[in-house]
Amino acid sequence: MSSRRVDDLVARDRASIAEAQKIRFFPFAPVAADGAHVIDADGRRLLDFTAGWAVANTGYGNARVRAAILAEVERGSYAGVVSAAIEPPIVLAERLLELTALRRPSKVWFGHSGSDANEALARLVRRATGRSRIITFNGAYHGSTDGSAALSGHTAQARWAASDHAARLPFPDAYRAPGENAAAEEASILELLERRLGFDWPPSDTAALLVEPIQSDGGILAPSPAFLRGLERICRDHDILLAVDEVKVGLGRTGEWFGWQESGIEPDLVVLGKALGAGLPLSAIVGPSEILDVEPSIALFTTAGNPIACAAALGGLDAIEHERLVTNAALVGAKLAAKLRRMAAGRALTGDVRGRGLVLGVELVRDLATKEPADRETAKVCYRAAQLGLAVFYVGMRSNVLEITPPLCLTVAEAEEGVEILGQAIDDVTAGRVPDGALDGFAGW
Repeated sequence: MSSRRVDDLVARDRASIAEAQKIRFFPFAPVAADGAHVIDADGRRLLDFTAGWAVANTGYGNARVRAAILAEVERGSYAGVVSAAIEPPIVLAERLLELTALRRPSKVWFGHSGSDANEALARLVRRATGRSRIITFNGAYHGSTDGSAALSGHTAQARWAASDHAARLPFPDAYRAPGENAAAEEASILELLERRLGFDWPPSDTAALLVEPIQSDGGILAPSPAFLRGLERICRDHDILLAVDEVKVGLGRTGEWFGWQESGIEPDLVVLGKALGAGLPLSAIVGPSEILDVEPSIALFTTAGNPIACAAALGGLDAIEHERLVTNAALVGAKLAAKLRRMAAGRALTGDVRGRGLVLGVELVRDLATKEPADRETAKVCYRAAQLGLAVFYVGMRSNVLEITPPLCLTVAEAEEGVEILGQAIDDVTAGRVPDGALDGFAGW
């Protein structure tokens, strides 16, 4: 798949950059990108179904983002908001308050990643409410710092100690509880939450419930709108804050500005990251003033609210709005999902296609009846797809769900191209054309 230049960069990467921060699926050394494509060090052009883990919502090289960054660099920038009032983060905060339109008077906190934002959220809501418990879900991935990992329920983080103050619920999986069973599973989880609040998790000690509108790293699991409304009702009944983690699925990816909007709920707090900085490190919490103002300087970083990152974010929001990328995500996402379902029909490994907008998942199984996870085969499909010209990663509690999160500028023609490559990759893996040794050094997660 790779020639000398890619091989050289991969070897240098292995020799110089810590394994602790890597997830590698295939030899990948991008040196340039535009739109929905990346160009590797050998000049190969790959269609990107990853958007760099859902970071490049606007596509690569977006003119509005580039102009915003260059203008701020030309002006020269102070470090961040810790000790100064700076216009770009102020304007961005005002824009986020307008977009989220939360039900209570709110403010914005800035960080660098979804991980630090979720950790800050936990610290702030505990301090503000005087309650220690935060309810999350099995399969959730809220970050990789100690505090955010403790909130998570993903198998990739099982080796890390959970917080005594994090409580977890099951998360609905409509593929493994299909049809009427899906509604029954969701109802049973809501009933379990009510019981727990009545006995093990008293509301007097429960600060918040944190949920992903679509559980992304857990396997692209999309609960029904009724489930999210049920969570909201229970939180309101017990005076518990409802927080939504929109780090991966927010800012247009679901075909709406935010993933929660399909359900019609009104969260108290919203966590943003990844695509927010349009390629630069930036995260945010939008939430009630009394929570985010609870105490000065208890959740700060020197370069948080960096003006260049905030300028990039404003350029990205402009691009999403003026280039109608939310609408494009909905329309192209629906066509892509339909094409994936047609591709999956009749193929031995393809068990399920799910998701919404341009956050879609294809679950691969060895047996369609038992739904045994095809984890090794999924890794091979990613490897083979890259050989054929498509970058795609996998996620899931069982490492068997192809995650499809392309830039929101994806065209219908590009969607068709990607599905054709993916189908060929699945066929090649099924036919045994990808040897086990190909995955050496590309273990994924």
